[in-house]
Amino acid sequence: MSINVTLFVQMLVFLLLVWFIMSFVWPLLAAAMEEREKKIADGLAAASKGEDSLNIAKTEADKLIEKAKFQAREIIDQGNSRANSIIEEGRTEGAAERQRLIEKANSEIQIETNKARDDLRTEVSSLVVLGASKVINKEIDASKHKDLLDQLAAEL
Repeated sequence: MSINVTLFVQMLVFLLLVWFIMSFVWPLLAAAMEEREKKIADGLAAASKGEDSLNIAKTEADKLIEKAKFQAREIIDQGNSRANSIIEEGRTEGAAERQRLIEKANSEIQIETNKARDDLRTEVSSLVVLGASKVINKEIDASKHKDLLDQLAAEL
């Protein structure tokens, strides 16, 4: 055999190999590559969609956090306002109670003062009667001279 026939046979085998690959193997490889390419494209699209969803979720979460912070500030402000009003009510009630107690104490002092004065008048009138009886050397009847003794006590 010559080089031409060998070359021709090798070319024929090569062409058969190319035809076999193009007919049977290449469609399988192309289909696998297209499927893989489609999966990659779908994965990239899903990743992009996921990234968009993540951005939307972050935005919504930020909005919710801001809303929660605003509500927390409102609750704190309401609590502080309520605390201040309770303190002010306590002060007002305390002042009213203090004033009531002062008035009650002044009333009791006035009653006790009047009672002490009455007791003192009675004691003074008894002493006056005793002193007068010693001066006159005779007994003065307190029941008979009650009006006179009351007038004398009132003057004291």
